[in-house]
Amino acid sequence: MFTNISNNKNQRYFMRLALQQAKINLGNTNNNPSVGCVIVKNNNIISIGRTAFKGVPHAEKNAITSCKEQLTNSTLYSTLEPCVHFGKTPPCINLIKLKKIKRVFFSLKDPDIRTFNKSKKILQKHRIKVSGGILLNQSNKFYKSYIKTKNGSLPFVTAKIAISKDLFTVSKKTKWITNEYSRARVHLMRSEHDCIITTYQTVIKDNPMLNCRIKGLENRSPDRVIIDKNLKTPINSKIIKSSSKYNTIIFYTNSNTKRINVFKKMKVKLIKIDTNLNDHFDLQKMLLVLKKIGYSRIFLESGINLFNSFLIKKLVDEIQIFVSSKKINKSGSSKINNYVKLLLKKKSLTINVNLFGDKLKSYRIK
Repeated sequence: MFTNISNNKNQRYFMRLALQQAKINLGNTNNNPSVGCVIVKNNNIISIGRTAFKGVPHAEKNAITSCKEQLTNSTLYSTLEPCVHFGKTPPCINLIKLKKIKRVFFSLKDPDIRTFNKSKKILQKHRIKVSGGILLNQSNKFYKSYIKTKNGSLPFVTAKIAISKDLFTVSKKTKWITNEYSRARVHLMRSEHDCIITTYQTVIKDNPMLNCRIKGLENRSPDRVIIDKNLKTPINSKIIKSSSKYNTIIFYTNSNTKRINVFKKMKVKLIKIDTNLNDHFDLQKMLLVLKKIGYSRIFLESGINLFNSFLIKKLVDEIQIFVSSKKINKSGSSKINNYVKLLLKKKSLTINVNLFGDKLKSYRIK
């Protein structure tokens, strides 16, 4: 692949291409961040790479090993500081040194303490020029979930809700409040998360699959998590019947042996946790369990009650609100409450997308 760019904006241009590579596998690299890499020689792109599906190999290794050109004196662009530690794979800086790459540009320092701010010093000892901070603002936004999971105890949570123009979340007359373009956008969002949380009430009411049904992205369907204290999720629901294909977890507390055995036969993973004094699950504790399993990007897709609970407990990092162009008036129920409306007034609107009449409004909460 050869692309020639000849102006003083080269570095930003090539880093944008690297970010585009990183975005392809967002939410699908397990505990590893999704990184993009571009290798340039004589102002021509000679290789590209990204973190592989499920997290290994890393982007730099994929770009280096797939390159058919000599890498001596080339320049490597990576969205994240190249790793210096041994994990599931050897450090990427070893390959960079071995192939005699001359310059390394990265955007963001890796918040992983095993690598943070270490690669520059090591590479410079081998006479490799290193510079960071290119497109830093864009990278900070892209890696917001990775930064949180490395610097904090909880995973990154995106809460999605669909509402009518007059702020109802449920219509008594139709299953869908928003249009087909909004629903397709939700499928894309699912593909960028490794886990979806819902409730047994939502399963009973809507009988959803909660997978990604965009052609070509079916294998990027996130794992499904159902909050179901008393194991009331219907055995014949789509989500349970497909649990052998898509990983499905139920958080429960009531030890109904018969139901437990049935779910296990259906390949559902059951996690028992205690309730609090109000006989509700501790949502923060549940998120800690999910992070320990390995989830870092969680998509909350449920009814208004759980949506509100997550917000009140300050467990939401980002809200995605799909607003229909239509009012549903008397046929509507479960309206957005004043707490949510006041909260959103205090937060800045980060994205406002027109979806052929519907609107997608994104808010950063933390």
